[in-house]
Amino acid sequence: MRAVKFAGAALAAIVIVIVLLLVIGIPSGFLTATIASRVEQASGYRLSIDGATKISLWPTLNVTLNDLTLADPKDRSGITRLTIDSVQADMSLASVWSGRPRLSEIVVSHPVLYQPLLRERLPNADASSKPLALDMDGATIDRVKITNGEVAFSRVRDRVDGHISAVNADAVMGPDRKVNIAGTARVGEHPTKFDIKATTPAAPVERQTIPVEFAIDMPDVLKSQLAGHAEMRLSGDVVMINGVNGTLGDGAFNGWASVDIASKPLVKVDLDFQRLAIPLAKSPDGASGQPWSNTPIDVSGLNYVDAQIRISANEAVIGDARLAPVALDAKLAGGILKAGTANLGAYGGQVSGELILDATSGAPSFAMHSDLANVCALPLLQGLAEFDRIDGKLQAKLALRSAGTSQRALMANMQGTAFVNFQDGAIRGINLAQMIRSLTSGTLSGWQDNEAQSTDLSQLSASFRIDKGQAVTTDLNLIGPLVRVTGVGTIALDTKMMGFRVEPKLVMTTEGQGRASEPIGFGIPVMITGAWSQPRIYPDMAGVLDNPDAAYAKLREMGKGLFGPDGAGLGNILNSFGLGGAAAPNGGNAAGNANPQTQPQGQGQNNPLGGQLGEAIGNLIQQGLSSGAGNGAGRSRSLPGAPATPVPQASPAPPAQGPPEAQQDSQPMNDVMRQLFNR
Repeated sequence: MRAVKFAGAALAAIVIVIVLLLVIGIPSGFLTATIASRVEQASGYRLSIDGATKISLWPTLNVTLNDLTLADPKDRSGITRLTIDSVQADMSLASVWSGRPRLSEIVVSHPVLYQPLLRERLPNADASSKPLALDMDGATIDRVKITNGEVAFSRVRDRVDGHISAVNADAVMGPDRKVNIAGTARVGEHPTKFDIKATTPAAPVERQTIPVEFAIDMPDVLKSQLAGHAEMRLSGDVVMINGVNGTLGDGAFNGWASVDIASKPLVKVDLDFQRLAIPLAKSPDGASGQPWSNTPIDVSGLNYVDAQIRISANEAVIGDARLAPVALDAKLAGGILKAGTANLGAYGGQVSGELILDATSGAPSFAMHSDLANVCALPLLQGLAEFDRIDGKLQAKLALRSAGTSQRALMANMQGTAFVNFQDGAIRGINLAQMIRSLTSGTLSGWQDNEAQSTDLSQLSASFRIDKGQAVTTDLNLIGPLVRVTGVGTIALDTKMMGFRVEPKLVMTTEGQGRASEPIGFGIPVMITGAWSQPRIYPDMAGVLDNPDAAYAKLREMGKGLFGPDGAGLGNILNSFGLGGAAAPNGGNAAGNANPQTQPQGQGQNNPLGGQLGEAIGNLIQQGLSSGAGNGAGRSRSLPGAPATPVPQASPAPPAQGPPEAQQDSQPMNDVMRQLFNR
């Protein structure tokens, strides 16, 4: 009986122990040394397990390892390492007893790969490292799950760090060594979704071809899915990707790539696209009047990768701009990027140039030169810069350089030269002739946009010398069928301000610019100052006050252009205002007419158009002189008064009248200009 009781007690104790094992688990610290030794033997990396290790038998055989670190024993700094919060492996007891363990699932929680950023390749980087040959010893794995993974890039000396965070992946191993990896991640601030399918060869995988299919969605960067297939092969530390074929949106591409990951990555890419679409963010309404952004522009990442890239495309769509064909070569080495194109087609023309970006210092700098020939300006400017004011054939030469860490800093430090020439086109939404007419009634605020109107131009050209963000031109020249404008001025690129002094000239005959004589000047220079989106436009009355006689001469020339070679009508009106100057030698008026009464109908004082134009011009000058006197600028000139003794005339004339009072608008001048410009 005693034996039976002992056996019963032992059995009860065993049952109790088994229950405790199922519920609590078995402390298994003695296994860590064996596990670490096997991992290092298979991979060449040292594994340390600093947390608890346990084995559980319910609901299946389960092994859990906590607080793991995998490091390269050759890396004395310890920067390159992989840390894992926990690894949990589930397997069946039957597979363990058979000697060929079958792991149904491995769950890796919060793995973090720490990768240092290198500015230079290590001296022994080209030496072939030990091939990765994992000896599974007959074990198989059905599924691997990664939760909340992360890749941390850093360089303490440069105070640079980057992250690929929130990595969640699910890898399923099917029959015939097929692997399907699907998951999500966050690259910087950009959410990313990926799906990769591959067929792994039998060990060893070194130099064996691995067919791969991929699909990547990154909505913030790529507006459409990147998908394709390729053949990948491992050769030491070089990953070779050949036979790349895929699609980006509705554009197919093919080519090859390689990545050397021995130390500082070296990337080589050669891709040819049928159609390459690069979306650009749309500027919000009114952005042209907003200041440049002070948000830092970070290009420091160019220091930590070397690259050789060639991209070609039958057609490229950048924003709304379409370029065809495109051939771009770029080389990145030591933090300096050089990119150039010699055969870029753009809207019927050609573009060539080179861009150099130096990211080696705290304030990145760039230099560029570009030539544009016979490019249709409107779609190019509208697509690249959302600027739809100017149409025509564009010729341009740019040579620019700058440095800075934000848009505003780059604009403020801009230096170089620029030349632009538009031919046989139009300025959309602006009628320059009507603007000149409007200046007779007051200052203009803004460009007086009107979508239904435009100004035809034969040529619009200017050359700029740029220094510290100030673009200065002395040869602005606009030639149109009825208008010619020349001028000088400065554009402040950093503050988006401008200051121009231009001299508009009107063509007073229907023969246009091609006639023998020069166009007639407006008589008074025009100032264009303020923000370049909404400047103030007004006559430069200071010029009239400084040299009124020259201004009056200009006005007489306008009269000649309007009313015949002698300008009699305007001359008489000016004389009636006391602006005509000395009498002509033959005793006639200043226009040289001996007897105004014998003039044909349509000339002289009886010409109503002459009187109306004279009235409008008198209003303009009177306003300017009054404004100049009221501004306290030190000038107190006014229109000359009527002479005390009337000038003798051949026949009685109406009493002389003084200049009319200044008014806000001149209807007679409006009528004249409406006849001239059909407005």
